[in-house]
Amino acid sequence: MNQDQIEGTATDLTGKVKETIGNATGDTETQNAGVADQLSGKVQKTIGDTKETVAAAAAPLADKARKFANDRPWTAAALAGVVGLAILNTLRGKKSA
Repeated sequence: MNQDQIEGTATDLTGKVKETIGNATGDTETQNAGVADQLSGKVQKTIGDTKETVAAAAAPLADKARKFANDRPWTAAALAGVVGLAILNTLRGKKSA
């Protein structure tokens, strides 16, 4: 669980408490603030969930790239050079050959 997930859950729970207090006291401002906090917390938690998913999906790719570079250092260096030149040409507005 990452920081965004923890903070999102805490904000959501705080919002639920505010909404409940607002309902009990008839204070619509507190009730609305609680609903807003819940929404904010859910969005933050979703961002944290997305970060976790991306990290889990990227880890195997990074491991494969590291293994490729260790097994074939010259090929990896040449590939990095070609990609670097393609990026430079793109940034300068030239077409790569």
